[in-house]
Amino acid sequence: MSLQGAKRQNNPMTKTVKFDNKNLVTHDRSYNSTVAGADEAGRGPLAGPVVCAVVIMPLGEGDIIDGITDSKQINEMTREQLYEQIITTAIEYNVAIVDNKIIDLINILEATKRGLAQAINGLKTPTGIILVDAVKKLDTKRQIEGIIKGDAKSYNIAAASIVAKVTRDRIMREYDKQFSAYGFASHKGYPTQFHYKAIVSNGLTDIHRRSFLVRDNKYLEVSKIPLTIAHKTK
Repeated sequence: MSLQGAKRQNNPMTKTVKFDNKNLVTHDRSYNSTVAGADEAGRGPLAGPVVCAVVIMPLGEGDIIDGITDSKQINEMTREQLYEQIITTAIEYNVAIVDNKIIDLINILEATKRGLAQAINGLKTPTGIILVDAVKKLDTKRQIEGIIKGDAKSYNIAAASIVAKVTRDRIMREYDKQFSAYGFASHKGYPTQFHYKAIVSNGLTDIHRRSFLVRDNKYLEVSKIPLTIAHKTK
């Protein structure tokens, strides 16, 4: 095996890593009813949508998917693999995407709440409780319970976090094909130094969140951002 091949094999981003999720499963089973979990991905980026997902996972002994946990604790390859297992195994799942223009209009918190409510209200399966990561008040008639750091405590929320994260990452990889100078495939729109420099050099794309770019910081001076919208790469 070549040295390059050995490095690739040992790279945690290309290895499937499994986490013990017994405590998360036990938590959801304690409700003794049909449990759903809801979470979002993309509250912090400078560009792209916020994606909200809700899932209802079966909790029988033969139904549990090994390794489901907080999506932030899992590498990209593992998330992709778990995503396919989740959407195949789920009793039902639903995804809502709220774009940057809505985020700029009503702010990221309200956009997240809108997306979560839309995803939840789209469910057809009756639920006893819907567990939501952190957020407590949503525009829904369903019974919800907000749990701080819920993606590290609830099996269903963790599954929803994976669905939301993978969906959003795939969206940002598609945007990278349109706006190749910005590196969206790597940082997914988050505020990296490379991303800030790309904004200064190329201007704002039509997927950037203008309301996120009104603050000065060590990487970016708002006065230097070109006002024209950057053209898509042909």
